[in-house]
Amino acid sequence: MIRVTRGMTTAAALLALAAASPWPASAQPSPGSPRAGSSTASPGDRLGPLPLPEGWQVTGDGAGGQLVWTSPERVPAGDARIEFHAGERLLGRPLPRPDGRSFALPLGGVRLEEGTELRVTAGGRRLDAAGRADAARERPPAPAAVPEAPLHANPVDPGVPGPYRTVSGEYALDSVRLPGLPRPVEMRATVVGPAGAPGKRPVALFLHGRHDTCYTPGTEDLRITWPCPAGTRPIPSEQGYLRAQRLLASQGYVTVSVAANGVNGQDDDLEDAGAQARSSLVRLHLARWADWSAQRASAPAAVRRTAPADLSRVLLVGHSRGGEGVNRAALDSLNPPPAAQDGYRGPVRWKIRGNVLIGPTLFGQNPAPDVPSTTILPGCDGDVSDLQGQIYADGTRGVSRGTALHSAAYVVGANHNFFNSEWTPGQAKAPAIDDFSSDDGIDPVCSPGTATRLTATQQQAVGATYIAASARLFVGGDDAVRPLLDGTGRRAPSAGPARVLTHAVGAHRTPAFLPGPSVTVSGGGQPCAQVDPEAARACLSPEEGWSPHFAFWETSPEPGRDAVAMKWSGAGSPVAVRSARPVSLAGAESLALRVIVPPNSTGTELGVTVADASGRRATLGRVRVDGLPGSPRTAAYWSRELRVPLAAAARAGLDLKRIGALELAPRGGAGRAWLMDAWGWRPGTPAASPAPLTRVDVGRLAVAEGDSGVRTYRVPVTVSGRGSGQVRLFVPVPGTDEVTSRTVTVRPGRHDIDVSVEVRGNTRYGYDVTHDAFVKAVRGAVVGAHRGGVTARNDDAMPAVRLTPVADDVTEGSALGWRVTLSEPADIEISGGILLEPVTDGPELSTTDVDRAWLEAQFGEVSQPARPLSATLEGGTRLWFSVPAGRTTTEVTVPTARDGVVEPTEFLRGSSYTYDGSWEPVPGPKVAGRVRDAA
Repeated sequence: MIRVTRGMTTAAALLALAAASPWPASAQPSPGSPRAGSSTASPGDRLGPLPLPEGWQVTGDGAGGQLVWTSPERVPAGDARIEFHAGERLLGRPLPRPDGRSFALPLGGVRLEEGTELRVTAGGRRLDAAGRADAARERPPAPAAVPEAPLHANPVDPGVPGPYRTVSGEYALDSVRLPGLPRPVEMRATVVGPAGAPGKRPVALFLHGRHDTCYTPGTEDLRITWPCPAGTRPIPSEQGYLRAQRLLASQGYVTVSVAANGVNGQDDDLEDAGAQARSSLVRLHLARWADWSAQRASAPAAVRRTAPADLSRVLLVGHSRGGEGVNRAALDSLNPPPAAQDGYRGPVRWKIRGNVLIGPTLFGQNPAPDVPSTTILPGCDGDVSDLQGQIYADGTRGVSRGTALHSAAYVVGANHNFFNSEWTPGQAKAPAIDDFSSDDGIDPVCSPGTATRLTATQQQAVGATYIAASARLFVGGDDAVRPLLDGTGRRAPSAGPARVLTHAVGAHRTPAFLPGPSVTVSGGGQPCAQVDPEAARACLSPEEGWSPHFAFWETSPEPGRDAVAMKWSGAGSPVAVRSARPVSLAGAESLALRVIVPPNSTGTELGVTVADASGRRATLGRVRVDGLPGSPRTAAYWSRELRVPLAAAARAGLDLKRIGALELAPRGGAGRAWLMDAWGWRPGTPAASPAPLTRVDVGRLAVAEGDSGVRTYRVPVTVSGRGSGQVRLFVPVPGTDEVTSRTVTVRPGRHDIDVSVEVRGNTRYGYDVTHDAFVKAVRGAVVGAHRGGVTARNDDAMPAVRLTPVADDVTEGSALGWRVTLSEPADIEISGGILLEPVTDGPELSTTDVDRAWLEAQFGEVSQPARPLSATLEGGTRLWFSVPAGRTTTEVTVPTARDGVVEPTEFLRGSSYTYDGSWEPVPGPKVAGRVRDAA
């Protein structure tokens, strides 16, 4: 999706309200939870009388306005972040309330125009009711009628078990404290290794992703919290990779799969969604293994049963947010993070040879450029649906030396969860789901039972095989498996019927044509922006489909991410791509192109010609490519690697050291294509030697707002490492949708990134106000914490709240009422409620004694027969109230109905409560109402 960020709203700004609000976890809506077609925006509200779709509500005034979305059912815990959008504009990332259904986002005074479409997404996937209705109306096109022929089998199949017997066990160490997490995190792991293998053996460490953390055996109850409450058990997500662990162990690897429920249950309000915490956890485990390698007698029994570990040969495997965690661990092992944000501060006694990243997140878009990687992209991912993990390959281009191979493997028909057996129905101990959903049950690519959709066991075979291929190449140095990973186009028989397509950057590739400012385009093509809200500039609009290459980051437009768009109506004019300076293809065997064509298209052909700086030309040949199987629910605009030999250029006498232009000539009928890049390619895998890079970490400074005046602060930025590098700095302009950007050269020990922030004091209670900045590596640099800023903390006391009766003794047909009064106005909405209590000293007002429209607006559809009002909902019936920002009063009313039936006087009882400055409930006075019969 292409979206525009609003920099003033971040997850950190939401903590004061959404994260700590103790809303009851029941079927009752949270404060602000909407009913279809309802709108509670007050007259004079700066947000205006905005008609809202089902599931949405705006409450409060001005800077205290709050946007709340409530799902009709619990939203399963996942790895993608929840985002709110207004049209193509990113409003912010809300935090969940404990009921698992409601998500709240302070609007900070932003104006929503009438007619603006509100959307809630996760990983590009639409979650709200309007999105589900749109999906149900879609009739996706069928996949290509003539599927591609199977790839040739690779002579070496890494999925074949090795010669060693395997042994397994578990260890549990003392929990550890990590920066930013209030509660300790477990140090548990499942170990599978070889028995009887000679010498010290290489290590593969697995880290699972973000999933529910706790379950109640025998029920459907799932929770994401830590530690697990009494009566529940931790979900053993770390045991979900046993198939891959056993395969690697049989081949001689010591494997360890780490539990991370303690991070998952606490990462909602972390700026980086827990990447640094997961990195710390990984490195704490590696440090223990280094200790045990030196003193084997001190190791747990599960470790002693397997072969000794060689920490100089480590492969990291991460799933979902675990992928981002192991990427950060690899980066931190080469370029240490600032000590204050790190949970591990000891020496690095290991060497990470490669990463395998399965359906990973990459919120920071900050890959480790000098550590080889394989990114597995599940074509039917229903969680990280935008397949943002593609940036682990694309985001390394030009950053460092480029010798590390970065592979992307697109697995047609794979979902997100089934790579972990503990997230798979029928295999998991806790309740589990298929994360892909087509709402209407029909998707030609991803619905279970279709020709392209993989079963759970087939998908797990793919995962184990490609993890083993990566281990064999990155750790073992066996180049015979490289064709499975680098776009050569080979298949592994052990992966069964799965269709796995790959491309790569790095290794023995030399950059030739990378779209950007130094490249011009003419003929039948034009430069396009991967992320841009303007259709004329964007490579692909959201209505056309999704591309993993164009995954949204923090801002749109985002400079520095470009491609070449081609469109033709017949065999037409070539697209000429020219470099500002001649490039060298000397020593290359082929020209490797990464080209996107539309999903389900067939037979796209391009003639490929190159010209040197003197104008000599040579036609290298033709390439042919088909689109991936895709539907509107899949991110299938993905580039295929196409190679054409350079022999013709050599024969024509071109100077391969000075190539100036590339021409692509469409053949046949109408079509479209996008050129991601072009490289000189030759076989082999060079050693990935890390370069001396500069590291940048953006921190967050929290300051008191004060009572008056204006104070200036600077965003804290740490620059470490060696040499100098370049990053792109982005700074949102306060109060607008604009984000400025510039390229900055950074050096350790200097203050090259200087972002000042003005904080204005006041004396009214309100939210914290955040001012953000974020960075991305360009060249010669890596980024750890990509986002930070200055947060002005509210330092004013919450107003006192008083509740007095307005009408507590009425005749039926009139309304009971109580007035809520604040001691002074606040800059935000002040919320509370009245918990209705059973009446024990007389008849209680029932559900048929109140106005029916009011009852349904408050609680949804209420079935007959009549019941006491306090028993309307399981878990307690509450009358919510809120005092909008800038005001001091509101009223709670219960309109009664005149039924014409002779009946005794009926009563209503309840206990009021509000919330203090820490969002802890504060008991208030009792309330009582009397309704007399009108007959």
